Amino acid sequence: MLLNPEELRQNLDRLEEIEKVSLRLVTQALYNYRTAAQEIFLIESDQVADIGEDITREALERLGMPRIDQRLFGKVDYKRACYLFHPEYAIKQALFVDSKAEKVAGQGTATLQISQLSMMVKQVRFGQELEVQGKLPEIINITDDSYLTTTIFVKYNYEEGAGNILRSMTVAAVPNGILQDRYNPTAQDTIWIAGRNAPTLGEEFRVRLSFHRLKEKANWRVQHIPMLPDEFSWDG
Repeated sequence: MLLNPEELRQNLDRLEEIEKVSLRLVTQALYNYRTAAQEIFLIESDQVADIGEDITREALERLGMPRIDQRLFGKVDYKRACYLFHPEYAIKQALFVDSKAEKVAGQGTATLQISQLSMMVKQVRFGQELEVQGKLPEIINITDDSYLTTTIFVKYNYEEGAGNILRSMTVAAVPNGILQDRYNPTAQDTIWIAGRNAPTLGEEFRVRLSFHRLKEKANWRVQHIPMLPDEFSWDG
């Protein structure tokens, strides 16, 4: 029997559990693919953002998952309707995985678009409290089915040299908007840093996710995958 995603509004710990399982899946896929990822970064001449998108897609497709034949929409690199199975329940999920690539100096944050979030961003900018609602629904309803929105971001941390040298990958599970009060209840209690958009130029609102702030809330939500010969261990 499938769990109704709406029931998770009264069971936040189970929602956290689902996001943790999802993060493990994506982290495992990228860990399995890390040697190939490093080689691809080194030899490919495409833009690093495009390289990251391709690696994420290839790593997840190689691992595979219980897919549902339902198309999803959104400004995210990898979108998949799928089942998530747990010994005590199963649920239909809308899994969104986006990719970023940035030099190592910027590895502490990831710049996200508001269209990629189901949370409301509450923060202080220029001395003013700001609230901007994410454009992804917390639960996606398509015909007679409901899918829990799960958003994960992959950050490729590289250095320039004789090619782009991939140093590590950061994988972060961004909380579903149902968890708003746990992770960003106020503008002062936030996981966000001001983004890099220029409102005067008409750019879409962006915000930076602080990996440090997110880990302070839940250590497991940010995983750091090093390149060989260093080994990876699950954090939290």
